[in-house]
Amino acid sequence: MEKDYLKELVQTMKILRSENGCEWDRAQTHQTIRQNMLEEAYEAVEAIDENDINHLKEELGDVLLQVILHSQIASDNNEFNIQDVAKELNDKLIHRHPHVFGENKTKDVKEILSNWEKLKQIEKKERKQTLDGIPKHLPSLLKAMKISKKVARMGFEWQNYNQLIEAFNSEIEEFKNAKTKEEKEDEFGDILFCLVNIARWNDIDPEMALDKANKKFTKRFNKLEQLCPKALNELSFDEYQKLWAKAKES
Repeated sequence: MEKDYLKELVQTMKILRSENGCEWDRAQTHQTIRQNMLEEAYEAVEAIDENDINHLKEELGDVLLQVILHSQIASDNNEFNIQDVAKELNDKLIHRHPHVFGENKTKDVKEILSNWEKLKQIEKKERKQTLDGIPKHLPSLLKAMKISKKVARMGFEWQNYNQLIEAFNSEIEEFKNAKTKEEKEDEFGDILFCLVNIARWNDIDPEMALDKANKKFTKRFNKLEQLCPKALNELSFDEYQKLWAKAKES
């Protein structure tokens, strides 16, 4: 019989949190390890971006550790346990996939996503509006994409791509015409939100695209610095341009 390592992991955490376990693990609360969940998730995403499968396996283990630890803390507080977490997730997956587990056998992805949002609204009765429930602490770029996708699934969408580009150009003009810093900040936000929609229409992850741009710029600037014969703050604009062109070639 194959060994149940997941069950063994849960038992290990239970021991660590016990009276004779680890003082550090026993001292933790949901609040004290809150940041750990974010950090481990980002490290897992980094492993995905690097296409490093062994690293991904390790980082997914670290993410799982956070789930197991939070669940054990909750169990110790008589709130819920890991079985409750697994049951709720399983029930949710079955309920949100009626095209697999129910009578609705549609294969249309657009309809599937629309049904997903409708089923979520049924489950989350406390959420009265479409955009309720979006995590407040999501990075703004990710939050903008989530907002954009949610309203689009409910039918709030441009009729065609040209309309979206026209809206983007309009936002650029409004930014140009802004007078105060507050107005410019407001219009700049609209530009970014419009760009997120452009990314969505082109099936581009804006967070990943910006991350690639950051890495590309960093690589080129590092090369420029290596090529530079003097201190960077002594370069003229033209010298910077010439070195940048060389850095892009390499």
